[in-house]
Amino acid sequence: MSRRLFGFHPVREALRHRPHEVAEVLLAAGRGGHRAGEIESLCARHGVPVRRVAAAVLRELAAGGVDNGFAANLRGDAIAGAAAGSDPGLQVLVEDVQDPRNLGALLRVCEGAGVRKVWIRDRGSAPLSAVAVKAAAGASEWLSIERVTNSARAIADAKAAGFWVYGLAVGGQLPWETDLGGPLLICLGGEADGLRQLTRRSCDGLLGLPMRGRVGSLNVATAAAAVLYEAVRQRTARGSAPRAGTASRGDHPLAPGPD
Repeated sequence: MSRRLFGFHPVREALRHRPHEVAEVLLAAGRGGHRAGEIESLCARHGVPVRRVAAAVLRELAAGGVDNGFAANLRGDAIAGAAAGSDPGLQVLVEDVQDPRNLGALLRVCEGAGVRKVWIRDRGSAPLSAVAVKAAAGASEWLSIERVTNSARAIADAKAAGFWVYGLAVGGQLPWETDLGGPLLICLGGEADGLRQLTRRSCDGLLGLPMRGRVGSLNVATAAAAVLYEAVRQRTARGSAPRAGTASRGDHPLAPGPD
C-alpha cells in the first residue's frame, strides 16, 4: 500500500530529506520550467524513477486537492517496518561516506543491528542511489532514513531528546568498556577523513577499535558493525532495548560501564 504527496514543495522536501521513502515521482505531461527541472535533478541524484502522466490523471489522484503538476508515491511499509522490529533508542548519524556501495553496506549493518533511524548529512555524502540500494540488499526498505544539512545541529537535537552521542574515531575508548545502554546516537565519518572536527567536538565521547594488525583502519561498515553489535550485546544482556528512549542523560554516565 502506498501513500501520496501532491504539490511542488511537499515533493521537493521529500526528495531532499526522505528520498528513501519516495518510490516514484509523477509529473504532468508537458510540465517544464525550473521547478520540473529541480525535481527531475533530485530524482536523478537519488535514483527515484520519474513518470510523466496526463494532467487530468494527477487531478483525479489529488481528488480535489492542488497538485500543481507534481505528485510522489511514497513507500507505505518502510517506517512501519522499522517501528515493528527496531530499537527506538539506537540511532546512527553518517557524514561524508562518498562511495554508494559503502553507504549501502552500512545501511545493511544498521538494519541488522536494529537501528531505528539513520541520519545522513546531505552535503558530502553519497545519494541513496540504485547502487547504494543494491548494496544494502533490501535493508534500505526497512530503515527510517533522513538527510540533514548540519551534523552539529542534529547532534544538539539528539542530546536535547535525551540521547548520548558517541563518534567513531581512531584512539577512542573501547566500546566494550563503555556504557552503550539507553538512548544512543553513534556518529560515523567518511572514507577519507572520518568525522568532521566540529562533529567530534559535539559528541559526548569517542569510541575506537583496537587495530592489532598492520592496516590502520577498517571499512566504515565493518567498524560500524563492531560497535553496533557491542551495543546490541549490552542492551540485550541488560534488557535495555525495551526501555530505550526513557532513560535520561543523567542516568547514563560517560564513564565505562560495569563488566
